[in-house]
Amino acid sequence: MEAEPGEGRLRRQVTVTGVVQGVGFRPHVYALATGLGLTGSVANSPEGVVIEVEGDEVAVGEFCRRVGPEAPPLASVATVSWAQEQARGDREFRIRPSQSAAGPGRTLTPADAGICDDCLHDLTDPGNRRYRHPFVTCTNCGPRFTIIRDLPYDRARTTMARFAMCRDCAREYADPADRRFHAETICCPGCGPRLSLVTLGGQAEAGESALATARRLLAAGAVVAVKGLGGYHLACDATSEAAVALLRKRKRRGDQPFAVMVADLAMASRLADLGAEERVALQSRQRPIVLASRRDGDCAPSGRLADSVAPGLGDVGLMLPYTPLHHLLLGLRGDPSGPAALVMTSGNRSGEPLVIDDDEALERLADLADAWLAHDRPIHVPCDDSVMRIVDRAALPVRRSRGHAPLPVDLPFMVPPTLAVGGDLKNTFCLAASGRAWLSPHVGDMGDFRTQQAFGAATAHLEALTGIQPEMIAADRHPDYRSSRWAAARASGRPLRQVQHHHAHVASTLAEHGHDGSRHVLGVAFDGTGYGDDGAVWGSEFLLADYAGYTRAAHLRYVPLPGGDAGVRNPWRMALSHLRAAGVDWDADLPCVQACSRDDVRMLGSQLDGGIQCVPTSSMGRLFDAIASIAGVCQRSGYEAQAAAELEALARRASGHDGRYGFAIGASSEGAGSSDGSGSAGDGPPLLVDAAPVVAAAAVDALAGISPSVIAVRFHRAVTDAVTAIAERVRADTGISEVTLSGGVFVNVLLSHWCAAALTDRGFTVLRHRRVPPTDAGLALGQVAVAAKQHAAAKQLKEE
Repeated sequence: MEAEPGEGRLRRQVTVTGVVQGVGFRPHVYALATGLGLTGSVANSPEGVVIEVEGDEVAVGEFCRRVGPEAPPLASVATVSWAQEQARGDREFRIRPSQSAAGPGRTLTPADAGICDDCLHDLTDPGNRRYRHPFVTCTNCGPRFTIIRDLPYDRARTTMARFAMCRDCAREYADPADRRFHAETICCPGCGPRLSLVTLGGQAEAGESALATARRLLAAGAVVAVKGLGGYHLACDATSEAAVALLRKRKRRGDQPFAVMVADLAMASRLADLGAEERVALQSRQRPIVLASRRDGDCAPSGRLADSVAPGLGDVGLMLPYTPLHHLLLGLRGDPSGPAALVMTSGNRSGEPLVIDDDEALERLADLADAWLAHDRPIHVPCDDSVMRIVDRAALPVRRSRGHAPLPVDLPFMVPPTLAVGGDLKNTFCLAASGRAWLSPHVGDMGDFRTQQAFGAATAHLEALTGIQPEMIAADRHPDYRSSRWAAARASGRPLRQVQHHHAHVASTLAEHGHDGSRHVLGVAFDGTGYGDDGAVWGSEFLLADYAGYTRAAHLRYVPLPGGDAGVRNPWRMALSHLRAAGVDWDADLPCVQACSRDDVRMLGSQLDGGIQCVPTSSMGRLFDAIASIAGVCQRSGYEAQAAAELEALARRASGHDGRYGFAIGASSEGAGSSDGSGSAGDGPPLLVDAAPVVAAAAVDALAGISPSVIAVRFHRAVTDAVTAIAERVRADTGISEVTLSGGVFVNVLLSHWCAAALTDRGFTVLRHRRVPPTDAGLALGQVAVAAKQHAAAKQLKEE
């Protein structure tokens, strides 16, 4: 019988914003409302979730208090607001069709989530109708961002639209008591999706047969392209030296480490020393790759993890299965034995974007894979695996992608609609408006044309999901960055704000910590390459900064970078350059001299003498390369920061050694290097940090046969001491006691830990990255913040 409006009845329209679509929020609302005896409705809208509740005044109030705090696990409620309405006397509470709008939606799009425990139980229970179904999912797990075409979030707007629900799934979908109630990804063996396998020989299989053949191939040492949530992986047996070497050769990977997927936490613990934080991260719904200190023990039952998985490094990148298909590949209880661990690396050639299309996978991975294990659920947008480390018991993001993107970062102030295009390496871009910034998943290196195409498609997709139409574009100042050229070509009359590279690093740290910018900080930005205001290659910057601008307080003394990229790829070139700058002879017994021919030595000497293709650099990353070369650790880099990573690994092994080298710190005759009028602190010339004493001491130790591990730890302590000494000088001159640590060098957990500890012990407040990477993958967030302040300043100047 229909309820009558009357005294004591209350009706409210409740709007909930945040990550509230695709996360089981409407079923949560339904259960809460009916449990409280309320009538009305709930629907997705472009703004979030809109709820009409009517009933007893106390019950309505209780509903409004509980609807946010009791949200489902994948939800993240931003706001709950309501308005009084006239009671209507609704008969029931129901879930209504989603509300459409002329423009794009602004609700927050959920990230993909790893399989939940309930779905894993379904997968492994022989009595369950979804037993061994590779696509088990519910309201609490599974694909989201990678399959959403448009908002509001409904099955029809995802790549699941092609799969009609069978009768059983439709019943569960409509049952308020079922955890798949209004789960848009609901499916089963009867209604799909379905597995398929194709081999190089043209053999085609489906279903369980496809899975069984893929497992046999992997156990036999083959490379299998496996379609995941956000793209293809290339998989092989991680315990087989031959299989890993084959994949490395085919992918032209050099010595770059591979990520390894294992079945469970017990196996992960056999391969690496896991602290409590690593264990939590591995099992989180984001299921990232976690870099952890590698064990040397055996990996049962197939033997030891192949040394070639991560040659020269102390860490191994581990992850747990995050899809049902991954669990089936590694084997459920009772399955025939297979690989104990699988290499799972991005399905692409080095430098190219991730492959997501099935036909494209057959073409682009033709000489990389022996077989393709695919399925017929399309991937709408690529999303690579996230990568993280733990430093001082907290997360240090290395790559923020699957599981995190496109969840926004709250900004400490309002910004106009802005697109920041980031950098050229490890590219991610950022869309921002009002007080939020949406960082894209990992895009890749912009040197590849396909990556540039993927970049354009990704910006258009995120603009559609967020509803942001950028009124301003922000880019790096480097005139040759492809990302900056892309931005300039598409500005179309919109303001294009160019942001200095290291200023963006500092601003990124401030923004993720909610720093309002009302006071200067000492921003320490250490990396390999960044375009400096003077045209040099910067990379060891101590900046007195806020969002509006910066003053260069100190940096490494310039040395020549011989040959540009050739100097980056060949650490021995930087070693000889630093030795020459330090006045140290190129002794034939030094490892860096032994690594090259006499012709190489002669030509490099002529190049340095004549200043031919020798851009001056203050790069800390290149100094790491030089020390690694002098110590005999790495002479040629097969991947970015290889020399630095191997040097860190050695330093960690000898971290108990208390010896140290020492930089010389002195005044400079240069100008202060202030930018954008922010020279209110530290207006004198920047201090120079001279690496000559460090380089000379490392050379003496190398000639004396001192262990590379000892050289590495002495160097790390020297860098820590230099950071501390500069911070203390700046505080003495300016009173600034807040320090940020950013740039790719601070992916180094030993250096990050030592610098933070030394600074904290001396009373400094230290801000480090916890939500976005310190590498160039975090640049775009800083670009947004700096561009917003530049825009506001320009607007104010125009008004005056």
